[in-house]
Amino acid sequence: MKVVLASNNAHKLDEIRAAIQGSGLEIISLQEAGIHDELPETTGTIPGNAMQKATYVFEKYGIACLADDSGLLVEALSGRPGVDSAHYSGSRDAEANIRKVLAELHGHSNRNAAFITVLAFKSAESELIFEGRVLGKICEIPSGVNGFGYDPIFMPTGYDRTFALMPAEEKVSMSHRTRAIEKFLEHYNQHGLR
Repeated sequence: MKVVLASNNAHKLDEIRAAIQGSGLEIISLQEAGIHDELPETTGTIPGNAMQKATYVFEKYGIACLADDSGLLVEALSGRPGVDSAHYSGSRDAEANIRKVLAELHGHSNRNAAFITVLAFKSAESELIFEGRVLGKICEIPSGVNGFGYDPIFMPTGYDRTFALMPAEEKVSMSHRTRAIEKFLEHYNQHGLR
């Protein structure tokens, strides 16, 4: 079965393709599907945005679609930056986003946080949602240069280093996206997709 991933992000494509190898699913990018639209993300929630993108692609182009949306949820900030994680500072500048989160957390002893990814699948007969979550804490200062986004300030529970200090393979093995993909594959292996 051919499924379009609502993304042209090579990193996401590689990660998902590696996870589904041998499953009988073929994942293609928006570009490979000839889709060049700006996809809507206007629902105000992470699950809502993921399903909105998947539904848009399926309804307009008639091809089964898998879409994701991710965010950092900080307990002391009432779940912010959440759905606004990618442009929390008003731009897509990762360092500015990190500075804003650290400034807002200044003086808070509760540093609990979670990274989540929601994968939404939409086809003629299915509308499915899968969530992956990694719990952790926000560090006082950024540390590490690997990864992207908030990785330099996020330390997963049970580890003594941030995502940005981990080799890519280690982070991918436990990431929120990987966990969402595993749930998607488990459903596919048990029930198939239509």
